[in-house]
This record gives sequence, C-alpha cells and structure tokens, in this order.
Amino acid sequence: MDIQNKTVLVLGGWGLVGSAVCRQMIPEKPKRIIVTSLLEHEAKEAVELLRSEYPKAGKNFFVPWWGNIFVRHTLKDTPRDEILQNQDARGLLIDDLLDELTMPVLERSSIYQLLQQFKPDIVVDCINSATAIAYQDLFHVAREVRKALRASKSGKVSNLHDHTERLLATLYIPQLIRHVQILYRTMQLVGTTTYVKIGTSGTGGMGLNIPYTHSEERPSSVLLSKSAVAGAHTLLLFLMGRTPDAPITKEIKPTAAIAWKKIGYGEIKKRGKSIELIDCAPEQGFKLDATLKLADEDLRFRSTNQRLHSVYIDTGENGVFSRGEFEAISTPGQMEFVTPEEIAESVLYEIKGGNTGHDIINALDNASLAPTYRAGFMFDSAMREMKRLEKEHKTHSIAFEFLGPPRLSKLLYEAYLLKLAYGSVDEVAKASARSISARSFPLGFPFFFRMARRFCVDPRSRSRHTAEKMN
Repeated sequence: MDIQNKTVLVLGGWGLVGSAVCRQMIPEKPKRIIVTSLLEHEAKEAVELLRSEYPKAGKNFFVPWWGNIFVRHTLKDTPRDEILQNQDARGLLIDDLLDELTMPVLERSSIYQLLQQFKPDIVVDCINSATAIAYQDLFHVAREVRKALRASKSGKVSNLHDHTERLLATLYIPQLIRHVQILYRTMQLVGTTTYVKIGTSGTGGMGLNIPYTHSEERPSSVLLSKSAVAGAHTLLLFLMGRTPDAPITKEIKPTAAIAWKKIGYGEIKKRGKSIELIDCAPEQGFKLDATLKLADEDLRFRSTNQRLHSVYIDTGENGVFSRGEFEAISTPGQMEFVTPEEIAESVLYEIKGGNTGHDIINALDNASLAPTYRAGFMFDSAMREMKRLEKEHKTHSIAFEFLGPPRLSKLLYEAYLLKLAYGSVDEVAKASARSISARSFPLGFPFFFRMARRFCVDPRSRSRHTAEKMN
C-alpha cells in the first residue's frame, strides 16, 4: 500500500526494531508516526531522538504514547507487580481476561483507547509480546499456589486466595487470546488496513539445546513458555489474516539475536539500578553445603562504595551484554544476530506490497493443506445422497444443535421456515417483517411441538418461547 499521508502506529517504538521501523517510514512521507513504549520516559526519549535526527519532519510528526497495552486504560501506567499486589486491581485484571468480551470490556482496554485516539492506517507491532506474557513465570506462581495449598491442608495460615488470584492473572493463553481479540476488533472498528507483527522464535533460532537460559534446566520451562506463546500468537494471527474484515496481517519472525543500539564504556545497570561492588574477605567466606544462604545476617559483605563499570554492548530491550557474552551468543552455530535495520527493511517492503519471503503468515498459508478439488467434487455426491434419504424417509435434516452454539440451529431453522413459506430469497425480500412472522409461525409450531416432546418439556411453553426468539 502507499504509505504517503497515512497514520503509522509503531508499538514498541523505543526499542531497537521499533526505532529502525520509524526511520524506514520517514522517506515514505506518512502523515504522522505514533511512537509508543511501556514507560513515559522511553516514549519521550524515542520521539526526542527522532525529532533531532529529522528536524524538518515537523513538531507534531512524531507523537509519543506510553503505557501497558495488555491491561485496561486506567491501569496502563501501573506496574504489573503493583496490580497483582492490590486485590481490587487484581480483580479488575482477572475480569478483563476471563469475562466474555463485551463492548465495555473492549472500550476500557488501553489498546482500544490508543487506536481510537489516533485511528492508524498501519500498525507495526514491535513489542515482544511472548516475552511480556511468558516472563511472568507461571511456574513460579503455580509453585506458590501449591505451597499455599499444602499449608492450608495442614491447618496453617496461608494466602491461598491471593496466590490463586495471581495464578489466574498469570495464565498465558487467556492473556494472549484476549490481546488478539481486542486488537482485531479495535482495528476493525477504526479502519486499520495493515498490521505487521515482529514476532520471535523464543530461543533466538536455537533448538532445545540452547544454553542461554533462566536456570540449570536447559532450556528452562520459562524460555520454552516464551516459544510456546510465540507459536500460539502466530497461529492466532494466521486466523486473523484469514478473517475477511480484518486488516492485512503479516508477521516477520527473526530467528537470531537482534543487535545493536550502542557500544561503549560506562556504568552497568540492571533494570535501571546501579550494580554495587562488594567484597568478602577470604576468611569470612561461606561454606558450601546443602543450602547456600546469601542473605546472611552476620554482614560478612563489605561495600566498596563503587559501582560496576565496564565495556558493554547495549542491545536495547534484550539487555546490556559484556563483550564475552555478546561474542558467545553471536558465534556461528549459536544465536548469531540480525540487525534491526534489516528487519525494518523487510517490514517496509511487505507493507508496500512486496514479497520478502519472510512473512510467516504467508508461509503458513501456503504450507497448510487447503481444500481440494476432489473434496469439492465429492461434496455434490454427499448432498445428493442426503437429499435422497430425506425424501425416502420423509424427513428434513436441518440442525441437531451439534455444530456450534444454538444460534446456528436458530438460523438454519429460520432459513428452513422461510423456504417453506416463500420458496425463494427474492420472495422473502419483498415481504415485511410482520408478514414473515405471521406466515412462518404456523409452519414452525408442529415441528417445535414434536421436538418439545422429544426433550420432555411442556410443548406449548417450548414452542411459544422459540417463536418469540424467532420473532
């Protein structure tokens, strides 16, 4: 599609890939670019940097937005830990995840509010959604629930209620399903025409032998959860791409580490906090036995009043690595790496209608086994045989309420009654709603009477209730 004069929304625009996507978009002359990130300072920092690089773009060309798109709008700036610790907020989160998706649930979500505010033509989603969901660590939360259950059974005081609610709020699949549901419906409502997701393999392209993991387990359950969520996400997007009124849906899935943002020497921080250097005299060392207690009360550690400084490579949202770490993961046969600019080029080419060969959705579409000519030919034979049997046994095979919810049965029977009453769609179109109701009810009553007897209920009550629903 032509990007000129279009509104582009880049989710995760502060990150490596998001920033590269913004830069790739600028020569295409979009109307404006909305740059989002989780934290306010990240979104503003990204916009300030882009404005300094492209001063001619205009003051309002880059627009910052921040917040957590996986929760309701009123909680978007609240850290997840705070949400989980607050019983009321935690209840709201569970309601939004597990209740039926109604318009109120949709309208109070942060995704809905964001897209309604800017009505983007193009959405490029650079958020590592699989990491955001899987790194909540369902396994740790489940272990806490099990501990609470054991304590409760033994009569000890336990926080079973709180731990159980935390487990409900951490379930991966409900979070992913609700995210995709809200995203699809909102893009449909605001008229978004193209959605491109930057996905992940979860392991940087390596297999089940990946050594860069979260525990001695190789690979860890948490890391495999990331891959599992990423795979489920891809299949949900595959379905969205097959939905007639959905935007054009694409996914670029890098299978390597993404690098880099900056190389330098300076203070090393973890989650924004300085790393304090401490010392422990050899004679005060810990004896290694069955259990190592690092939180020792005898204060064996001595602060050096210094902070960790070293040479580093900043890989953006993936973290700050030492030379040794980066060399290990990028060695041939390991993760290796791909540049954010290469990913952004693929995104731009796909949006403009090109075929990079890297769109996972298109690959799945072409690799999946589609309906066949032979099956289509046999369909006609099956229909003729069923119609012959209907005629032979003087019955009509319409619906048994086996396929889907009762709504499908209702629609099939409505079509059947209209066929009996009018014979053709053209005749139905000419009739008024009142005349259709009057003409259809006498035809439907005998049938519903027989069905009511089969299900052992009051036939008149059953038929009246059904007729009222049909009207």
